[in-house]
Amino acid sequence: MGMAWLTLGAAGLFEIAWAVGLKYTVGFTRLWPSVFTVSAMVASFWLLSLALKVLPIGTAYAVWTGIGATGTAIIGMAFLGDAVSLPRLLGIGMIVGGILVLKAAG
Repeated sequence: MGMAWLTLGAAGLFEIAWAVGLKYTVGFTRLWPSVFTVSAMVASFWLLSLALKVLPIGTAYAVWTGIGATGTAIIGMAFLGDAVSLPRLLGIGMIVGGILVLKAAG
């Protein structure tokens, strides 16, 4: 089961990559950012599908989207000029807390 969680974590990292990359595709009108983004999407879904061989769908999907949402929000605030506010940080904290609870529940 440990390998499934690592695989799911990697899938989440690729989700962050494609979500951030999507911004740079400019509506899929730029070739290389589009190639990167689609490749990251495929990798993310493929790794998620591997993790689903072992992990429950509800847990895996929630953790996958949680990693993606949290990582993308943090990158947006740290590097892309997204607003930083206490409510946003609290929301991210709650998502991370939810991920940890789901992981602990198995």
